Amino acid sequence: MSLLDLNHANLTQTLLSRLFQSDIRTWLLDYAQPYKELMAYYRCAMMEVSTKFQVLNEEFSLQYDRNPIEGIKTRLKSLESVIEKLSRKQLPLSIESIEQNINDIAGVRVVCSYQSDIYMLADAFLRQDDIVLIQRKDYIQNPKPNGYRSLHLIVETPIYLHNQKKPMKVEVQFRTISMDWWASLEHKIRYKKNVVITDQIAKELYDCAAMGEQLDLRMERIQRSVEPSPMDTKEERAK
Repeated sequence: MSLLDLNHANLTQTLLSRLFQSDIRTWLLDYAQPYKELMAYYRCAMMEVSTKFQVLNEEFSLQYDRNPIEGIKTRLKSLESVIEKLSRKQLPLSIESIEQNINDIAGVRVVCSYQSDIYMLADAFLRQDDIVLIQRKDYIQNPKPNGYRSLHLIVETPIYLHNQKKPMKVEVQFRTISMDWWASLEHKIRYKKNVVITDQIAKELYDCAAMGEQLDLRMERIQRSVEPSPMDTKEERAK
C-alpha cells in the first residue's frame, strides 16, 4: 500500500467514524431505552451460556480430575460496531433489524487446554435441550487464509424474564490457548493505526499460526501419553 493509499484509507476511516458517531447520536434519541433493554437481554444470554460451560467444567473436574476449560471470556458488541455492520450490509437501522440480522452481538469465548476438549465441550453443550444450533463454522479443520483457527457456533438459548421466555442468539468461540494468544496478538498487529501489513508480515503471522497448531498437536500427544482417557473409570485410573 502506497503512502497516498494509506492517507486515503485514514481519511476514509475518519469520515466513517464521524458518520457513525453522528448516526449513533441521532439513533439514540429514538431508540435509547429499547436498545438498552436489548443489550441487557444479550448480557443475560451470555451469563446463561457462561454458566453452562462452568457447570460442564466442574462436572469434568469431579469425574475425571481435569479441567478442560482454561478460561471463559464474554464480550458485547459496541453500538458503533452494530451500526457499521448494518450499514455495510445495507440493512435497516432498527431494534428489529439488529435482532434479526446480527448473530454475534453477544459473544462467549471458551479457551480450552486441548483441541479434543473443544469438540468434546461443543458436543456436550449442543446436546442440551435448550440450545438450538443456528450455524457452525470450523476454522480448526479449515483455517482462514490468514491462519486463524477456532470453532464458531451461533446458538439460540432462552432467557427467563419475569413475564416471558425470550430466545436470544449468542456466538460461542472455542480456542486452545495457542489459538487465543495468536488471534489476540494478530489482531493488535494487523489493526494498529498507521501500520501497513506487508506480504512478508502476513506470511510471518501465518507461519506463527502454523507453529501454534503444531504445538497444540504435540502437547496433546504428550497429554495422552501420561493421562488415561476420560472414558476410563476412576477404578481403572487407580490401578
